Amino acid sequence: MSSNSQPEVAIPGSPVVPKMVGPDHVIQFSCHKGIGCWNACCSNIDISLTPYDIIRLKKRLGISSTEFLKDYTVPYEMEKDGIAGVKFRPVENGTACRFMKPEGCSVYEDRPTACRYYPVALLSMRKQDEFTDTESYALVKEDHCKGHDENRRLTIADYRKEQGVEEYDELTRGWRQLVLKKKSAGPAVGAPSLKSRQLFFLACYDVDTFRAFVDSEGFSKLFKLGDEEKAMLMADDVEMMQFAFRFLKQVLFGENTIERDETELKQRLEKWRERQAQIEREAAERLARLEDGMYEATDEEVEASETGGSCSTN
Repeated sequence: MSSNSQPEVAIPGSPVVPKMVGPDHVIQFSCHKGIGCWNACCSNIDISLTPYDIIRLKKRLGISSTEFLKDYTVPYEMEKDGIAGVKFRPVENGTACRFMKPEGCSVYEDRPTACRYYPVALLSMRKQDEFTDTESYALVKEDHCKGHDENRRLTIADYRKEQGVEEYDELTRGWRQLVLKKKSAGPAVGAPSLKSRQLFFLACYDVDTFRAFVDSEGFSKLFKLGDEEKAMLMADDVEMMQFAFRFLKQVLFGENTIERDETELKQRLEKWRERQAQIEREAAERLARLEDGMYEATDEEVEASETGGSCSTN
C-alpha cells in the first residue's frame, strides 16, 4: 500500500479515523489533570509494548526483563501462527493499567510508546519492491475522550516531539522492520517455525536472557565479536537490543552483518545433516519392517501391551 493513499472506509468498531495523514497534519488535542475524562483511557487498556518500552520499564522497576515479561505482560499473536507481540497485563480481574494512580501515570517518564502517541496512531508500511518502511499517521477518536474538545492545535510532528516518541521510534525501527518483513514475506518465511518464533520473542523482548545467550560458549564459537564490541553489548541494554535486531535479520533473512566462524558453522551444518540422515534411515527401516510384517516391538512397547498401557499406582 502506498504511504500516500488515504483509505476512507472505517473498520467497524475501530476508534481510528479512516484517513492517513502526514507529520504536518494539524490536530486539536490536549490531555491534562482536571479534564473530565482524566484516567479514562488508562481504565481499559490494550497496550502493545515495543522492545525499548520493556527496557525502559524494567529499568524503572529495578527488575530483569525476564521478570517483567512474567509479571507485567501477556504475549499475543500479531497474526495467526506468526510472530508474537507483547501487551501490558492489566490489574487482576480488571481492565485498568497497573500503573494508573488517581494523580495519573506512576511511570509517566518511562511510559510506553503507545501511551505517548495517543491519540495519534503510527502506521508503518513497506511496499513489496521497497527495502525501507514508510510512516504515516492516523487519528484515534474514542467517545470517552474529551481531549479533542480542548482549544489547542499543533502538528503531529510537534506532538511527537513534545511526547518524546522520536527517540522511541528511532530505537525500535529495526524491530518494526523485522515485523513488516515477516508479515510481507512469502509463505516459506511468512509461516515461521516454532523455534524461529521462540528465537524472535527471546531476542526482541527478553534482553537479559538474550545477553546470556550472546555470552554463551556456543555463541562465541559461531559468531566473531571483538572484545570491545562484546563488552559494550554486555554493559548496555539498548546496544544489546540493536544487536538482537541485527542477529534476527541475519538468522531469519540472511542479512549477514555479524561475522561468523565458517569452520564452526560448517561443522554444525555437517552434524545437523548427519542427524537428519540418521532420522531418515531409522524411519525408512521401521517402515520396511512394517511392510514385511517383521516389525519387532521394543521392550517398552511389549511392557505397555502386557499392562494394557496403564500405569500402576502401587
